[in-house]
Formats: sequence, C-alpha cells, structure tokens
Amino acid sequence: MTQNPLPETASLLQIPWTQKKWVRTAGVVLAVIAAFYAMVYADVVLRARDAYLQGEKYMRWHEDPRLKMTELNSKYEKQKAALDEKLSKKKINQDEYDRQLEIAAFDRDRLMEESSVKYAYVWYQTAYELFSPPESRWVRLSREKAPLAKEKWKDELRAKKIPFEDYMLE
Repeated sequence: MTQNPLPETASLLQIPWTQKKWVRTAGVVLAVIAAFYAMVYADVVLRARDAYLQGEKYMRWHEDPRLKMTELNSKYEKQKAALDEKLSKKKINQDEYDRQLEIAAFDRDRLMEESSVKYAYVWYQTAYELFSPPESRWVRLSREKAPLAKEKWKDELRAKKIPFEDYMLE
C-alpha cells in the first residue's frame, strides 16, 4: 500500500472549480466593477436628461415669455411666503426679512431680464459636451436642438444690436 504523499493536493483537486476561493473572489470583484460602471452610466444619463430638460424649459420660456414671468413670480411668492412664516415665528428679524426679500426680488428681476434662449443653448451644450459618452437619447436630442437655439440667440443679439463674434458664443 502506498500512501498518498500529498493528501491536501488530492482533496483540492476534487473541489469543483466554482467553489474555489479565487473564483469566488474574482466573481465578487467583477460584480463590484460591473455595479460601479452601471451606477456611473445611470448617473451620466440622468444628468444629461436633467440638462436637456432645463434647456427645454428655457426654450419654452423664450417662445412664451408669459410662462417665464408666471414661473418666476410663483417662485418669488413661495420664497416670500416662507419668509413671512419665518418672520411670524420670530425665526428671523425684520432686517433679515427685508434683506432676504430684496434678494429674492433681485433674483427674479435679473432672471426676467436674462436671455432665455441663451440659457437654452448653454443647457443643451452642457448635455452633449459634459455628459457624453454614452450617447444617450438626451445627448442626441441636445445635439440636435443646440444649433437652432444658437441661431435664435444670434437673432436676439442682432435685434438688440449687440455686437458679437461666433467665438464669443461658445
């Protein structure tokens, strides 16, 4: 009778390959890497969607300035109501209330004066420059709509007799 000089080796050879420690470790590492890439992909696509939707909002505002006025006034009224509540609960004093209300009014007025089509172009550009690859639906739509927004912005600048060169709009 010969005795097996390496009994541990013989028992290792009998373990199925799927139950070996290095295979399980490699599987976990690959699963973590795949999950990481999936999260990054989802994040970039969602950010592209948000940028595209912001561009769409500003383009709607350009096409119908009443929407812009309504939305900005609504936002101002909500801020004012929140400040009124803080003042009534004595969380802020009258000076702080006046200062915060003045800031909210200034922000509303500044946004009313700003070019909506300029912001639409910038948001579209952001979507396709910062959030691609991957070439998602939102990136493709932004890439299609950006040239039209840029032309409308140029027309707006010409109408206001504001001199510009193409490189200034990039």
